[in-house]
Amino acid sequence: MIDTRLTMLSMIALHGTVTAAAEAMQYSPSTVSYQIKRLGTELNVELLEHRGRYVQLTPAATKLLEHVDVMTAEWERALTNLDAYASSVSGTLTLCGFSTAASILLPRTMQALNTEFPQLATQAVEAEASECYDLLLSGDADLGVIVVSAETPARNDARFSHDFLIDDPLDLIVPRDHPLAQCSSVSLTDVAEETWIVGRPGTTYHQLVMANCASAGFTPHIGHYANEWETGMALVSGGFGVCVVSRLSRASELHPVQRIPLSGEHAPTRHIAAITRAGAKDRRATRYALDALKQGAANLVTELS
Repeated sequence: MIDTRLTMLSMIALHGTVTAAAEAMQYSPSTVSYQIKRLGTELNVELLEHRGRYVQLTPAATKLLEHVDVMTAEWERALTNLDAYASSVSGTLTLCGFSTAASILLPRTMQALNTEFPQLATQAVEAEASECYDLLLSGDADLGVIVVSAETPARNDARFSHDFLIDDPLDLIVPRDHPLAQCSSVSLTDVAEETWIVGRPGTTYHQLVMANCASAGFTPHIGHYANEWETGMALVSGGFGVCVVSRLSRASELHPVQRIPLSGEHAPTRHIAAITRAGAKDRRATRYALDALKQGAANLVTELS
């Protein structure tokens, strides 16, 4: 098993601070600092150096992490190989994912797992993409469903394995009495002068909308911030502006709004993928879960077409 202190060091590299790494692993900052200092003493090298109020990894720590990534992947491959000798699949498989995935894809996948492996317990954790990566690295989750963005680790990151699931277009939401309500499709520029309801700054939702509006040649006038689709639709229903929401979202059934497909090269689309730790995707339960997720995603495409 990989030393927990090495995972702590990986988290510091990922988040940039001891405090953020500690929060991701649910430890106190003092615990993480102490454990990393002990590890450095045992290895006879300095792993962290202070720069004012902040710390940064030393060259020795950076070199150590190159080996940690390899060791972790090899450990996962060893567990995969041993999996073939087990007579049954038991234990707990934890799946994590952002809100839409957690409400649509994860329950169906867990039902399939429970049917196929009666002795296996399953657990779902709703989490943003960055949290999913943290949960995988810390060992608190086995599989995540994320929205790919500029802030998520690259596909060639040696720590993870990525599997594409589905493209999720965002649709325009307007009040039912809006002049565009009866259109079969619209472009972003058709609503460039509207008041917009977007996610809060720093969220993937906010970044996606702002980037696509910018590429379409305008900066939206933001009237309200709402991270949840349901909140955005409720505001649209009340006449407070327009928003875009995931086509996978079913919240429109709760509010009298009109959903209109967006067209054109600037229409925003979320790319959804499944992630596992490198070397872990072919364990029996994980592979079955991946296959179930892919089938569930394919079924959604059929349902929504």
